[in-house]
Amino acid sequence: MRHTLPIAPQFYVTAPQPCPYLAGRMERKLFTALQGEYAERLNDSLSKQGFRRSQNVLYRPSCAECSACLSARVRVADFVPSKSQKRAERRNADLRREATSPWATEEQYALFRDYLDSRHADGGMADMDIFEFAAMIEETPIRSRVIEYNAHHPDGTVDLAAVCLTDVLDDGLSMVYSFYDPERARTSLGTYVILDHIKIAREAGLPYVYLGYWVPGSPKMGYKANFAALEVYKNGEWQNIGDPAAHSAAMHPLSTDPIAEQVARISLPDSRPIRR
Repeated sequence: MRHTLPIAPQFYVTAPQPCPYLAGRMERKLFTALQGEYAERLNDSLSKQGFRRSQNVLYRPSCAECSACLSARVRVADFVPSKSQKRAERRNADLRREATSPWATEEQYALFRDYLDSRHADGGMADMDIFEFAAMIEETPIRSRVIEYNAHHPDGTVDLAAVCLTDVLDDGLSMVYSFYDPERARTSLGTYVILDHIKIAREAGLPYVYLGYWVPGSPKMGYKANFAALEVYKNGEWQNIGDPAAHSAAMHPLSTDPIAEQVARISLPDSRPIRR
């Protein structure tokens, strides 16, 4: 009798470093390499368990005394835009979407630098050069797209307004990283990009749009709670966010289980070939 063995990646833990979301705290990540012929299947499986992709690595927060970071996703079928989100759609009606292969350009990097300098000058990406930017965009072992939003002006000129690196999962779209023209912030362009991804997912018949981590108590992440039909991955399962104020960012020495227990509970895909 033949038995199929699960894919068995090795998991590691980063050294503690300052948290980018909550002041005075230290973050730690559980991570594994994303490579080989089963990379796409592993990414699909672990994304459903709160992991995120960065180049060829999958990671999930695993801080010693904090469990504030919660992976968030929108249920596409149940999503209804709010009045303010409808205004964001109207304000950005001049934009045209173009989906391309994950290939970095100088125009993208220039926009990326403007975005960082305006909104995240003290963040972890502040010193990223064009080669590191290209690696962020291009080093992907799975099905990824760069989705650009261009403003077309009456005189025929075109300006790049926003970019999102997007992974295509078996159950949705994962917005890996997005950035936009800071001069268009008043049009709620960041919100518009999320709304457009919900539209893309609906047209493709995909049930979810993964937004990354929502962090209660973090002003940087607060906007994600404004989206209807939002779920968060908490206590090992996806659940409706409910009242955002009900989620605590308090620290406690028993907030997270030991690393060995966390790894033991991760569900891995098997190694059977994918039939297409």
